[in-house]
Amino acid sequence: MTDPTPRVRDLDESELLALIFPLLPTSEGVDVGPGDDAAVVRAGDGRVVVSTDVLVEGRHFRRDWSTGYDVGHRAAMQNLADIAAMGARTTSMVVSLVMPEDLPVDWVTGFARGLADAATPAGAVVVGGDLSGGDAVVVAVTVHGDLQGRAPVLRSGARPGDVVAHAGVLGASAAGLALLTAHAATAADGAPGAPGPLAPFVAAYLRPGSPLAAGPAAADGGATAMLDVSDGLVRDAGRIARASGVSIDLSSGSLSRDVAALVPAAVELAIATDDAAGAHAAHDWVLSGGEDHGLLATFPAQVADRDLPPGFREIGRVVAADDGPQVLLDGDRPEVSPGWDHFRS
Repeated sequence: MTDPTPRVRDLDESELLALIFPLLPTSEGVDVGPGDDAAVVRAGDGRVVVSTDVLVEGRHFRRDWSTGYDVGHRAAMQNLADIAAMGARTTSMVVSLVMPEDLPVDWVTGFARGLADAATPAGAVVVGGDLSGGDAVVVAVTVHGDLQGRAPVLRSGARPGDVVAHAGVLGASAAGLALLTAHAATAADGAPGAPGPLAPFVAAYLRPGSPLAAGPAAADGGATAMLDVSDGLVRDAGRIARASGVSIDLSSGSLSRDVAALVPAAVELAIATDDAAGAHAAHDWVLSGGEDHGLLATFPAQVADRDLPPGFREIGRVVAADDGPQVLLDGDRPEVSPGWDHFRS
């Protein structure tokens, strides 16, 4: 029986691009968009913030869980968050896509829609990229941002006494991944409007969000250091600690509401795996779960919780690194998994 589903192999590159380009957003800030050898994008600030990221099938996503739309959304969001973490606003993206020849064309157009739906609210456009054949889907995104006159917020500016604050969610994406891995939930739970108590966790993994506006707001509010929490709170807080030569002391009391929000997922995981220890997973997800793409920032000591930029809340303090830069929880070393590592996880 003939497969009626159009595949990538059924179209040449020009035909495939003709399907993709109309789905992508445009901007008046782009002088030359897709179609030439290179794009020309205006840089009003005179400086360009640049970051890049790669998603590899089987390593960062699975096609039996993730639709093309999901992967496009994820690819955009994790790059948008990197620009926001510098205190900048994303202007444009260059996207390269490697595809097996039997990949359905609908997966590719879904990818473009997911990318566009995540990028458009942030004012970002896709100005070019590349297509190639390969054995698995690989997505590479290079993103550009505008500081709009601000100084970039680095990881190296935290000082003892600073307030440690976070914007966004903690642990939800890790909970969703754990539920999918244990077959305690299905990818259908991540569809928009999906019912059930597990749906928000699966959706957080398949289509993570990020408080993008909080990045420039933090820069305007005097943030001394900031980064995107992509590899887990403890691991990423450690990056600020090492870059700044300080220690980060997190408060378990301030994180208790994050743990409580994940208890339903932890209980379901314990039932699915017949492992009572699963009920305690919520604590580990908050401290070491990655891919939530919240923003972790430090602010001057005189900034009270009520004075933090919208979306941020205090979760700890910066302290002197008497025993070397490290991350503490209530003054002690936390016993949690180390967070995501691209070469060990």
